[in-house]
Amino acid sequence: MIREVVSNELFTILLTIGFLVVAAARLVSPKRFEDFIIVLLNNKYLKIYSRDQKFLDKFDSLLFSNLVISLAVFLNIFYQFKTNSTTVSINLMVKLAIGVMAFILIKVLLERLFASVFEIDKLIDFYIFQKISIKNFFGLILLPINALLLYTIKPTLNTFYVIIVLLLIINLIGLIASFKTYQSVIKNNLFYFILYLCALEIAPYVILYKVILVNNNI
Repeated sequence: MIREVVSNELFTILLTIGFLVVAAARLVSPKRFEDFIIVLLNNKYLKIYSRDQKFLDKFDSLLFSNLVISLAVFLNIFYQFKTNSTTVSINLMVKLAIGVMAFILIKVLLERLFASVFEIDKLIDFYIFQKISIKNFFGLILLPINALLLYTIKPTLNTFYVIIVLLLIINLIGLIASFKTYQSVIKNNLFYFILYLCALEIAPYVILYKVILVNNNI
């Protein structure tokens, strides 16, 4: 069965920008990019580059830009699926991109503030670097996934479930690698780390989920 053809010029432009941004990141740091793409198989990337992490890093900034674009596109595709819409809203796309970017950046700033207050900067800095790296890896994975959803595969609810489960597995693998690397530090600060997980990992997503339920018309 031939899939209905829908005008996807905006999606095509954003996917192209995403691929160009990833290519730019590879040009900026070829060796780092090679280590980055196997971050789930080898924690070498986390060990080496966490030592030299900066608040504004060109490599991470480029990959983060792709993450924002890729997540906004994916969420828009899901929104179209849920609403049976065939039109692409630029306004919605901008809202999603700004929302994704604001949520992640504000969360990182709060995490750094928490670490400073409880004097666990070393632990949280590495943990944040690990999370940002895994999120950026999400963005890399979402690029071909978005392309498939737009131009090859007809999305179904099960398709989205599979993608979400895949992303959760990737995140879990990253967390396990992080815990293994810094397990001694985590043990020494176990109470604060559990407090951090509850306050800044679980609570924000619960609040976000409730906001989406209350206001499901973006």
